Amino acid sequence: MALWRPDPTFYPSPREAVNAPPETLAYIAAFDRSAERPDALAVVDVDPDSTSYGSVVGWQDLPYTGDELHHFGWNACSSALCPNAPHPHVERRYLIVPGLRSSRLYVIDVKDDPLKPSIVKVIEPEELAERAGYSRPHTVHCGPEGLYVSALGGANGADGPGGVAVLDHTSFEVLGAWEADRGPQHLAYDFWWHIAHDVMITSEWGTPSMIEDGVNAELLLGRKYGHALHFWDLRKRRHVQTVDLGDEHQMVLELRPAHDPTKTYGFAGVVVSVEDLSASVWLWYREDGEFKARKVITIPAEPADSGDLPPVIAPFGAVPPLVTDIDLSVDDRHLYVSCWGTGELKRYDVSDPFNPVEAGSVRIGGITRRTPHPAAPDLPLAGGPQMVEVSRDGRRVYVTNSLYGSWDDQFYPDGVGAWAAKLDSGTEFTFDERFFPHGDDFRGLRPHQVRLQGGDASSDSYCYP
Repeated sequence: MALWRPDPTFYPSPREAVNAPPETLAYIAAFDRSAERPDALAVVDVDPDSTSYGSVVGWQDLPYTGDELHHFGWNACSSALCPNAPHPHVERRYLIVPGLRSSRLYVIDVKDDPLKPSIVKVIEPEELAERAGYSRPHTVHCGPEGLYVSALGGANGADGPGGVAVLDHTSFEVLGAWEADRGPQHLAYDFWWHIAHDVMITSEWGTPSMIEDGVNAELLLGRKYGHALHFWDLRKRRHVQTVDLGDEHQMVLELRPAHDPTKTYGFAGVVVSVEDLSASVWLWYREDGEFKARKVITIPAEPADSGDLPPVIAPFGAVPPLVTDIDLSVDDRHLYVSCWGTGELKRYDVSDPFNPVEAGSVRIGGITRRTPHPAAPDLPLAGGPQMVEVSRDGRRVYVTNSLYGSWDDQFYPDGVGAWAAKLDSGTEFTFDERFFPHGDDFRGLRPHQVRLQGGDASSDSYCYP
């Protein structure tokens, strides 16, 4: 539906977005590991003045089983105000929700009744395969001239290459593959852009066969998972440059570019080094006309008794941090780093992106620690901070604990459980003890990713400073 005025949740600049009204609802994608029940979209009350604060107040089951919902996103966001591809009269109304295992995409309307999301369209895997040549959709971003969806696999049983498909803003039809010339890129995972500079960045995890059943030790030790960043001409859709981080740095996952559109730097998280089990965060930046990357954060593994470890890491006698998500506040000041293995969420001051300074840390869950939430001190927790989302004003940080079904089972073989938590991020970095939906609140499903009503730190891109 066209609007006479731009959607009030769109902001031309991050400076204005920081002053947006606080969110009152959060949407959480949750999946059934057994694939016997449908996955669902849960609605959680995040208004601290509400009597149902911290509770699941809405729910939408999907019509099929076996989807394994993953990184969903909005149909439209502040990029609609950019002058190079303006769409000022669309509205942030629909969530585009991919099933990583099924290759389906759901279009879910949350405008008319935010507590009762409704499915308005299902994009079947055959359409994604036929029109874009891809399968296994992973991440959704609203951007110039359409909706962008990364995919890990090729079509018709092809394991790869993965890449990016584009959907129409209005009809949600699959338009085709985004890449006009992919160059050497084969592995895919996340993607983002410096929208005002016509630069796209993509990262690497693995093809479906490499991730489907958990970490493949042979592939990991053989350094076969992704270890590079790719830079593209966004408008021409052509591969421009590869920056290899070194094949010891396995699985380059989440990308978080600076929100300030005058900047051309950003952060990439690396899950593990096969040399010492450490995790790391890298800074990409442009210098003398080329992109470069530098490791700016190293998080070491923590020694542990082999008898306390799951089989996949028992021979190493240590718990790897396993950095599986990062998120950058809209003011580009704080970077949040999820250590899913050790159960730690770290906050860094990245005002100087070349020299991050740790500015807070909390513990919850973890492979060996099983740290409880302050609201339930007698309840040991499995999983750890996994997906992390930050409010636009930077004051609230939400985390969920499930990564990917087969990987959950591998690192937490006694069960990963289900929980979400919220941190207050100000002078102190502490848990909100009133906010802890967990266990039966998620009806037996595992929560994966959070989106905040009206937008959040990883939803939008801006064209004005």
